[in-house]
Amino acid sequence: MKRSQTLMKRAMTGLLDPVFKETIQGHAKVLETFRIPKVGTIAGCSVTDGIIKRDYHVRLLRDNTVIFTGKVGSLRRFKDDASEVRSGMECGISIANYGDIKAGDVIEAFVTEKVAAEALV
Repeated sequence: MKRSQTLMKRAMTGLLDPVFKETIQGHAKVLETFRIPKVGTIAGCSVTDGIIKRDYHVRLLRDNTVIFTGKVGSLRRFKDDASEVRSGMECGISIANYGDIKAGDVIEAFVTEKVAAEALV
């Protein structure tokens, strides 16, 4: 009887919608912005905590209010492309399809993970 209950629980779990969980990876404070023709607005940032990678999703926060959510368009250290930037380092970040960035904004990097939903028993 116990084995059939576990099989039934596994079957029910497979039918449930997956649950997505966001994990914050790091924050960067915008020190200055630069407009570059044909590229857009680049935020000159200092990573205050954590790590920011090129493939992360980001949230632009202004006065602790979410202004925009998107993906990192480009990530650079000095004039070189970077795959990641760690805490305490400075970098240039562009947000894909968005250009209204101002000095003092905070860029919050996060990843979305798919977590298996559990059946209620």
